[in-house]
Amino acid sequence: MIVIPAIDIKDGRCVRLKQGDFAHVTVYSEDPVGVAIHWVEKGAERLHVVDLDGSLQGLPVNKDVIKRIVKAVKVPVQVGGGIRNLDIIDEYIGSGVRWVILGSAALQNMDFVREACSCFPGRIILGVDARDGYVAISGWKEVTGITPLELVKRFERFAVAAVIYTDILRDGMRTGVNVEATRALAQATNLPIIASGGVSGLEDIEHLLPLERDGVIGVITGKALYAGDLDLKEAIKMAKQFKG
Repeated sequence: MIVIPAIDIKDGRCVRLKQGDFAHVTVYSEDPVGVAIHWVEKGAERLHVVDLDGSLQGLPVNKDVIKRIVKAVKVPVQVGGGIRNLDIIDEYIGSGVRWVILGSAALQNMDFVREACSCFPGRIILGVDARDGYVAISGWKEVTGITPLELVKRFERFAVAAVIYTDILRDGMRTGVNVEATRALAQATNLPIIASGGVSGLEDIEHLLPLERDGVIGVITGKALYAGDLDLKEAIKMAKQFKG
């Protein structure tokens, strides 16, 4: 299982939100590129970058910062936030982004996701964000009546690269990963799952590692890293040494 540091960008700065609430923003750095380099120097083998402004506005806002991050590091980068058309996907991938994350678009325009997967095979990740068991879209502001599994099942045949499953109520809270919900989703689909939301320390990494056998290939962590509650080197070491 790979441990993936999160870099959330708002107004050009590296921030973290509490439960996806834009009214509760903590700024950790004015230099997201420097943050990316820092995590790679600590051993990160992959980075998760989100354009938070883009998520709200429905189009990329921090694209230039993201391109600078991709250029500055030698590890693959997955990017989400405000990606609504093929031209943006093409631009990001052309700039060196390894995977593009489609969230709201998956519900609002299924044909777009299908076309994206066809045009960019193996480069599309489905972002599934859930609040109280239902998918939330548009920067987590709108909760739908669709369950995460229902959404994922719609896209299994599109052969997306992976699914990022985020429990919004745990995101940025350091209250522990929703292991049971993550396991249930992984067991119910043949798509690789990346867990997200709620990592508080090494114990959460330890709890997630057995889910590798169910198809959980990675875990995204943000607040715990920035607050110093999780040491990235130790987390990576634990993941590499795990014998399932």
